[in-house]
Amino acid sequence: MALLALTTLVAALLLVFFLPRDKKFGYEYEQGRPWRYNSLIATFDFPIYKTQDEVQAERDSAMATFQPYYTRNEAMAQAQLAALRDDVREGRLRDVPHACLMHVERELWRVYQAGIVPSDQLADMMRHSVTGIRLVEGREALARTLAEVYSTRSAYESIMLSDTLHYPRELMARVHINNYLEANLQRDTLKTKAAQDDVLASVSPAEGMVQSGQRIIDRGEIISAEQYKILKSYELETTRRSDPSSGMWLIIFGQVLFVLCVLLSLAVYITLFRRDYLYSPHTVMLLFSLVTLFPLITYFMVNHSLLNVYMVPYVMVPVFVRIFMDSRTAFMAMVCAVLLSSFPLHSNYEFILLQSLAGMAGICALRELSERSQLFWVALAIVTTTELLALAYDLAQGIDLLHIDPAIYVSLAISGVLLLFVYPLLYLIEKLFGFTSSVTLVEMSNTNNPLLRKMSKVAQGTFVHTMQVANLAAEVADKIGAKPQLARTGALYHDIGKMLNPTFFTENQTGVNPHDKLTEEESAALIISHVTEGLRLADKYHLPKVIRDFITTHHGRSKVKYFYIQWKNKHEGQEPDEGIFTYPGPNPFTREQAILMMCDAVEATSRSLKEFSEENIKALVDRIVDGQVAEGYFRECPITFRDIADAKRVLVENLKTIYHTRIAYPELRTQPEPPQPRRPYFFGQPRR
Repeated sequence: MALLALTTLVAALLLVFFLPRDKKFGYEYEQGRPWRYNSLIATFDFPIYKTQDEVQAERDSAMATFQPYYTRNEAMAQAQLAALRDDVREGRLRDVPHACLMHVERELWRVYQAGIVPSDQLADMMRHSVTGIRLVEGREALARTLAEVYSTRSAYESIMLSDTLHYPRELMARVHINNYLEANLQRDTLKTKAAQDDVLASVSPAEGMVQSGQRIIDRGEIISAEQYKILKSYELETTRRSDPSSGMWLIIFGQVLFVLCVLLSLAVYITLFRRDYLYSPHTVMLLFSLVTLFPLITYFMVNHSLLNVYMVPYVMVPVFVRIFMDSRTAFMAMVCAVLLSSFPLHSNYEFILLQSLAGMAGICALRELSERSQLFWVALAIVTTTELLALAYDLAQGIDLLHIDPAIYVSLAISGVLLLFVYPLLYLIEKLFGFTSSVTLVEMSNTNNPLLRKMSKVAQGTFVHTMQVANLAAEVADKIGAKPQLARTGALYHDIGKMLNPTFFTENQTGVNPHDKLTEEESAALIISHVTEGLRLADKYHLPKVIRDFITTHHGRSKVKYFYIQWKNKHEGQEPDEGIFTYPGPNPFTREQAILMMCDAVEATSRSLKEFSEENIKALVDRIVDGQVAEGYFRECPITFRDIADAKRVLVENLKTIYHTRIAYPELRTQPEPPQPRRPYFFGQPRR
């Protein structure tokens, strides 16, 4: 109970720690595809935002008429004109006529009055199709087209071409007009930025409102462009309104309560209906590990928006539990894992429906995994079931075949392919948790196994005995609903300890009995030692614990009766040391071990029968099995009187088949018989 409580607590802490707590939108949608979730209703008022392209187009349209603000630098014009006059006065332009110089001064004043804009700014405005500028004059902003202002280059050309008739270009070039041209219009950055912001602010990012409680979209409805815009707006507002600190403790409390309810239901189930698992730490650890692992994978995918959760092979949970435990526990584990995984999903009803049916299909299709091909057929059955169920669900929701979203069907198929990894993962689980699967038992049942092959050479009689016992045990186990493969494999290895001293066991003797030279105590010790020697070999060859248990329990706490009775006959009136003649045990504690104990004793004793009639065989079986029951060897295992009765009937029928009387074949004569005289017949009657 302590382990169960600790495991439940650790699993709950892990799940709550990794559970998504952000108030995210969480829906996946695409324009032109059907809405795969339940009807979506707005939970608050929100605006319908325009798309980025629409907003950008409106901003571009508004900015097309925008004109930046410039101010005039009067001092710049005065300084340049003064520089020209100084040059004239100091004789630097003596080779230019006075009239030409006066003309240049007038033209400079003209272009400065019109305004000279920095060349790079003017080129940039032309490139962006700006229509003009606004020239700030006092409290007014006068509009000027770009054609009405100059750059230093265009001002130079304008002056040079102002009067070519009287002042040719060669003459004007002597003035070096470039020396007196500087930009006198400067951009007013603050006013320009404020005006630009006003223009952009006039473009509204929204074009309507959705009221709280208004239906946005129904399941199966094809997402139109307008609905896509509304869904995007709803997502943006949901993200914007989410406050990580708002109601966080209530969210955590709800998550803790939900997770604990699910995990405690599994713990209560184990306590009420599978109490034997409480004494098996590796069983509890595997069960809670599987129930915790797949929800954690789901939470990780949801937090990071990775792929589609339907790709995850959740059916692995019931399949693994079915292989190592039982069907009812597999169903319970499946329900818990699916409920925990569905918690952060929006379409959790569909998810629970599909995964629950998939798990049930897996449990029904997999009775006992002993061949690789079985896993393929199980995966095929699960994929077929889930695909048909998903199709039925979509059609029932009003989605026609043309608009069914194929993503979920592809994901379910991928999940079926990933389910095939159960086979290699079995080995990992066996090593981590100490289980033994049916696949391993089948591999161990191969008589080419080194240990069995060695026994067939060293102790042939014991090998034949184990083969007979294995067949009997498998038949009995199948009859009473136990595990046939486990009973068969355990029977094959239960007597491996006899390989150390094979000649001390009757089935390996060829006429000479080495016990004749030993005392009863020594003989009993040698016979009993095949249990301890079997355990030593099991450790050497790394046999799993479930097989080692067959070695220790196939005799239980019974006695070596032959030598025990022989000792008492020789020592009348004395009582022997019971421990010398008693096997170390323990008694069987599983049905398969009890089956082996019955089959081993019956098969060995049946060899001593002188007449193999049905009455003798039945009497033998009844005597041995009823004696084991009377001795209390089966008190610790969950075998019923009905199971024992069925086992006795199977043993009788199989022993009758093994020891049935065979007909004698006729011998071929070497000398032909002399011909017999023929009697004449008349009308079918012999003549008298």
